[in-house]
Amino acid sequence: MKITKYENAIFGLRPIIEAIHAGQEIDTLFIQKGLKGDIFPELWELVKKHRVNYKHVPVEKLNRLSRKNHQGVFAFISPITFYRTENVIPQLFEEGKNPLILILDRVTDVRNFGAIVRSAECSGVHAIIVPEKGSAAINGDAMKTSAGALSSVPICREFNLKATIDFLKNSGLQVVACTEKTDELIYNPDYKLPTAIVMGSEEDGISDEYLKLSTHKTKIPMMGSIGSLNVSVSAGVILYEAVRQRQL
Repeated sequence: MKITKYENAIFGLRPIIEAIHAGQEIDTLFIQKGLKGDIFPELWELVKKHRVNYKHVPVEKLNRLSRKNHQGVFAFISPITFYRTENVIPQLFEEGKNPLILILDRVTDVRNFGAIVRSAECSGVHAIIVPEKGSAAINGDAMKTSAGALSSVPICREFNLKATIDFLKNSGLQVVACTEKTDELIYNPDYKLPTAIVMGSEEDGISDEYLKLSTHKTKIPMMGSIGSLNVSVSAGVILYEAVRQRQL
C-alpha cells in the first residue's frame, strides 16, 4: 500500500480498491476530474456501493497532495469507524437510555469539530451526526483537539440529513435547533425528553430546511456587543443546559 507524507493517507487505484475491500473507512477520496481507464470503473463501483465520500478535483490538487504516481486518486483513511443513525437510536432505547444526540450541519473547521466532540463526550452525548458532504475532516488534528473523545463518541455520517432528522422525529426525539433566528431561549425546551440538538456551520448557521423540521428553535442570550459565539462554545453552552436539566 502506497503511503504518503500525510498521516492516514494512500494513493493509487489498486491500493485504494484494496483498502475499501479490507473495510477501511475512507474519510475523503479525491478523484481527478475526467478520470478514465481500465481499473477506474472497478473503484467507481466500490465508491457507489460503499457510499464513499468523494470529491472530483483538478489534477493540480492531486499533484500537491503527492508528487508520486497517484494515478488520479488520493484518499485519507479515517482513524475511526462510522456508525449509522438507524442502528444507534434503536440500540439506545433497547439499552434503556434516554438519547441525547448532536447534529452538526456543515461544521467544517477541524479544530471546532474536535472541540465540539470533546464537549459532547463530557456532557454524555450518545452520538454525533454529520453529513457525508461538507463536514470537517476527521484526521489527526481532529483527534488531538478532541482529546481522544473521537474514540469514545459514535460518529454517524449520513448522506441525507433531512431524512435522518425525519427518522429521529419518528423515533420519538425532539429536535432542538440552536440558532439566532428565533426569540426562544435555549432554557425553554425540556431536555429530559429524548433530544437531538442541531448546531450550524461557522459561516451561515443551520440550513433553513433543517430549521423547518426542528421541534424548537432556540438561541443563546447575548449580553455583549458581539452578535454570536464560536460554534464549539455554543455547543458546550446548550449541551450543558441539557445536562443541568437532566440532573434535576
